[in-house]
Amino acid sequence: MSKSILRDKSYIFAIRIVKLMQFLQKENKEFILSKQILRSGTSIGALLREAEFGQSKKDFINKLSISLKEANETEYWLCLLHDTNYIDLELFQSLQSDCKGLIAMLVSSIKTAKKIKNKK
Repeated sequence: MSKSILRDKSYIFAIRIVKLMQFLQKENKEFILSKQILRSGTSIGALLREAEFGQSKKDFINKLSISLKEANETEYWLCLLHDTNYIDLELFQSLQSDCKGLIAMLVSSIKTAKKIKNKK
């Protein structure tokens, strides 16, 4: 069940990131940072999808770990966009909250997967 929630939340977050990129490019003519956050923000869910068909438990954990790194990077870009006045506080806080939620869920999933792997 938690894998499904994580998958759904990461997909919804990716949609928000795509819309953010469209906003940044259309309204602010900002093309560099918007491409960076698009890449990292949509990679979170893509890596989760890859993990679902991991070749081994180790591969599964590795894909989740890379997804976690992408989520952490996305939070960096969000902070940078806010601190350079490309996004307002309300949008920043909303996106950051979602991103931190994904990070927490990924950390928990990785810990659980490692426990299961070590029991075998």
